[in-house]
Amino acid sequence: MAEKRKFKKRYCKYCAEKVEFIDYKDVDSYKHSLSERYKIMPRRLTGNCKRHQDMVADAIKKARQIALVPYVVDRKSVVLTSYEPYDKK
Repeated sequence: MAEKRKFKKRYCKYCAEKVEFIDYKDVDSYKHSLSERYKIMPRRLTGNCKRHQDMVADAIKKARQIALVPYVVDRKSVVLTSYEPYDKK
């Protein structure tokens, strides 16, 4: 039988900071939940709990509507990290 892999336990950073609400205007608060193509990353990768993952998803969707975060990123304009500011070109 194959050995069971041991992974580092992920924790919700929002629960650790005791965040009650995630504001869509504060892009820095949820930028680690976005991939390099600005897709919403799943809970199993970010370590967020269900409650905060739902808040993050809603905040990102609202931010996309007012153009703080892009909907689609082309292959040519992929950023190295989602920490870089989004520039419309």
